[in-house]
Amino acid sequence: MTSSTGIDPLAERQVALVDLLDRLLAGGVVISGDLTLRIADVDLVRIDLKALISSVSTEVPSPWEGNR
Repeated sequence: MTSSTGIDPLAERQVALVDLLDRLLAGGVVISGDLTLRIADVDLVRIDLKALISSVSTEVPSPWEGNR
């Protein structure tokens, strides 16, 4: 959305790191990546990284509770 001047009003908005982290953790974030150590076009080590980062709430029960 642009204003009548043609400039996006949110382009100059500054967001604190704490606010950004709060918003990301509220919805959850998935981080994934691949790391390959290669010498002379020979793959020596390959690591696949996958992480789910989310906030924890006491209102949502743990899936491991009651399975003992």
